[in-house]
Amino acid sequence: MANKEKRIEELEREMEAPDFWEDPENSQKLMKELKYLKDDVEIYAKLSGQMEDMETLIEMGYEENDPELIPEIGEMLEEFERDFENIRIKTLLSGEYDASNAIVTLHAGAGGTESCDWCSMLYRMYSRWVDKKGFAMEVLDYLDGEEAGVKSVTFEVRGENAYGYLKSEKGVHRLVRISPFNAAGKRQTSFVSCDVMPDIEKDLDIEIKDEDIRIDTYRSSGAGGQHINKTSSAIRITHYPTGIVVQCQNERSQHMNKDKAMQMLKAKLYLRKQQENEEKLSGIRGEVTEIGWGNQIRSYVMQPYTMVKDHRTNAESGNVDAVMNGDIDGFINAYLKWQTLSKKSLQN
Repeated sequence: MANKEKRIEELEREMEAPDFWEDPENSQKLMKELKYLKDDVEIYAKLSGQMEDMETLIEMGYEENDPELIPEIGEMLEEFERDFENIRIKTLLSGEYDASNAIVTLHAGAGGTESCDWCSMLYRMYSRWVDKKGFAMEVLDYLDGEEAGVKSVTFEVRGENAYGYLKSEKGVHRLVRISPFNAAGKRQTSFVSCDVMPDIEKDLDIEIKDEDIRIDTYRSSGAGGQHINKTSSAIRITHYPTGIVVQCQNERSQHMNKDKAMQMLKAKLYLRKQQENEEKLSGIRGEVTEIGWGNQIRSYVMQPYTMVKDHRTNAESGNVDAVMNGDIDGFINAYLKWQTLSKKSLQN
């Protein structure tokens, strides 16, 4: 922690220099580093304070022989353990892109309105999680379902280690419930795929030939601002050799949407190339699987019982409502620990 405090002092001195803002890109990078360092120092100070408070209460309890302090100490211990676990999990986020912002795409699987509704529920779940984390979210592309819900949505999550956390969500998510769209009241299963990639900000040296891509323009749909459905400014780029498709409709002009979509395509191609070279697909982006039976990473069961279970880590929760309100840190933490153990076992 002393090294981090020293680095904070160095950065604050640099910020006082008259020419600090002459290089906006570098100054923003240093500002971000300063914020992350201060957050770490703050949580460490909080943990130290919690420990001291608990020790004081324990001493008081012994001295005064007061059993009424036990519940209060128990609550403080639970909070301490949660905060300690969160900072411990951060130490597992050491991948090349873990600190990056994340770009998340949700696609409804087969099943029409039911799957589109499930897609909108997952979108809401991640939105709530982003709020709880204090992160920022921006919708890049949005396509409404034909009758209800969301057919597909792409959004960027900006915050410390956003990709490091959200990479755990990549895969197929399965819902089991009595469908509100089924008059017979039968139990139904729906699937939504979640793709997660880091938003790589550096200029990637990736060559894309004009003849290898098709660029389509279309009208934006869904929530996105005053320009929605007024002009065909949204961009879809299809890369023929790989079949990769990227879309962006959120920027203020067709040119800006094209630039963002090309950035996303370059990042996907860069990751694909790196995956092929290193032969470790699951380490960065994971495998693309069919949106259906047998490929789910997590199941959300609402009837006949309530249970959310991750099929990779076996982490589970009986409180489906809390999970759908963004309480997914338990699953994310379990995945990060599971991933670390898996890497160690492969190395051995």
